[in-house]
Amino acid sequence: MTGTLSKLARVLSATLLIALTSAVAALVGAAPAGAAATVGYVRLAHLSPDTPEVDVYLAKFQDNSFTPQVFPGVGYGVISEYLALPVGTYTVSMRKAGDPESTPPVLTTTVTVEANGAYTVAGVGEFAKLGLTVLTDDLSRPAAGKAKVRIIQASVASKILDVSLANGTPIAKGVQFASTTAYQLVSPGTWTLKLTPTGSAQATTTFANLGVGNVYSLLVLDGPDGLETQLRVDARGGNAPYGGVETGDGGTSEEISPAHYNTVLLACAGLAIVLVAFAATLRLRRFNQRKAETRR
Repeated sequence: MTGTLSKLARVLSATLLIALTSAVAALVGAAPAGAAATVGYVRLAHLSPDTPEVDVYLAKFQDNSFTPQVFPGVGYGVISEYLALPVGTYTVSMRKAGDPESTPPVLTTTVTVEANGAYTVAGVGEFAKLGLTVLTDDLSRPAAGKAKVRIIQASVASKILDVSLANGTPIAKGVQFASTTAYQLVSPGTWTLKLTPTGSAQATTTFANLGVGNVYSLLVLDGPDGLETQLRVDARGGNAPYGGVETGDGGTSEEISPAHYNTVLLACAGLAIVLVAFAATLRLRRFNQRKAETRR
């Protein structure tokens, strides 16, 4: 009987040990978000009204382990989602849509991605003076009960704009084409905005629904019927980009939620308790058996 118990003990102990080891491995592989590779965030934009569609290339400077990203056929007014990228320096290049990668780029710039930083790399200006600019996006949480908004002026038809509330309260004055204002703290709610070109009495009215704690960019574009606007959500609740996506090979590792991390941790603890309890029960049973055999 003792031999049978010993064999059973070895089998069960091995099984529990394997399960515990697997749980620990899962815990190590599922480190919480704070332990993941440090990243920053980059998005790409085409803000030149008279420039045709372009193919945008993103590569990590002098790092062949990063798989270059290609975004074909990017047209005027398009802003990508944020890409989560490991810290480092990246090159952004633009080629005419459809041109082979071997073709010299029309434009090239670099962006240095810092931990938790956010950046918008945009093609701006008229085609004859086209350039790439790097905007630093301030995604920090607004003050309590507020929202943050900035204006990205990409209208060449209205090269200088005044932006105000419908009641005349100024928001930004003299916003020039191919420029971006600083973020401003504003009260959340549905705003009625007036965009007035300098020297014109005719204003374009638009609406902006701003949620508390959120960060926005109001993009001003040339449309077929005059000025158009797009309200882009940069961050919801602050400090993290809205719609951030991972890159392919060479991008960030998967982040695991704290809830999942805690679940795995509890599983490890539970398995350890079961293993200890089983060992104690087995030792007590052996002791009782020896005691009974001695009495005989």
